[in-house]
Amino acid sequence: MQSQPAALGARNLVMVGVGLMLLGDFLFSVNDAMGKWLVASFSVGQVILIRSLGSFLLLLPMIVRQGPMQIFRVERKDLQLARVVLATLDVTLFYAAVAYLPLADVMTFYMAGPIYIAALSHFFLNERIGWRRWLAVLVGFCGVVIALRPSTAMFSLPSLFGVVGSLSFALSLVLSRYLRGTSDTTLVTWQMVAALVVGAVMSIGDWRPATTVEFAGMVSLGVVASCAHLLITRSLKLAPASLLAPLQYTLLIWAVVLGYIFFDDIPDAPVIIGGTIIVIAGLFIFHRKNLMETIPPEAVPPDGH
Repeated sequence: MQSQPAALGARNLVMVGVGLMLLGDFLFSVNDAMGKWLVASFSVGQVILIRSLGSFLLLLPMIVRQGPMQIFRVERKDLQLARVVLATLDVTLFYAAVAYLPLADVMTFYMAGPIYIAALSHFFLNERIGWRRWLAVLVGFCGVVIALRPSTAMFSLPSLFGVVGSLSFALSLVLSRYLRGTSDTTLVTWQMVAALVVGAVMSIGDWRPATTVEFAGMVSLGVVASCAHLLITRSLKLAPASLLAPLQYTLLIWAVVLGYIFFDDIPDAPVIIGGTIIVIAGLFIFHRKNLMETIPPEAVPPDGH
């Protein structure tokens, strides 16, 4: 039986983990809002290039501490390459989408990530998904369709950027599970190297001079995003993932708040309804997965019947 001081200490660590997750999600939201502001004046390629350079302000000390040669010693090079391509596609399409759509609209598409992951994990990770979670996946997809506004608008290029970008994000996370033996520093380093190369290519012929404030803003994108990654990684070591995962839906709340404050964007009815459906479906998937993994099977109604 755990002593009272030990139990109190464990509870405090969990609360610290929750705080770090909430702070990390807030920083990601700030990063997204800054990105939307910058792509209004600069090409997506230029923003991604300078953002990637900024991320190395934090990554370089981590690479040195790990040992520079360690980033070349990776498992499953084919999957590493696929993950890097998907992660780069994710960030590129995200910035392309927020250049034309309100922040809350794009984040609504990205909040469907856990729903995509649940479906993809069944096929690629051999994780058994029963009928209750499949129903939640289908309901979540309906939420995405509603948020897309069932009309010709749902086939607009910016909307497709958001949907394909969120799917790329989900696929990259599924591959990250495959590659969990690779250090976070190595995974993020190759991701940023790829983004840097793609940004450099995309910015050819479309480079605009920036003021000191604008350049600092692009550099800080990489710093803020890297800080957010580190905070969330640390939070997952202090508190259960089942407790922390639903907190990521605060990203949608912050997207609405920051979108209104800085861009005067107010989500319309389809986005609000679709986003609500997506969040409810995602929370149910988290709840059901946690139930199946932490409670003896005989105490849980069968997920597959």
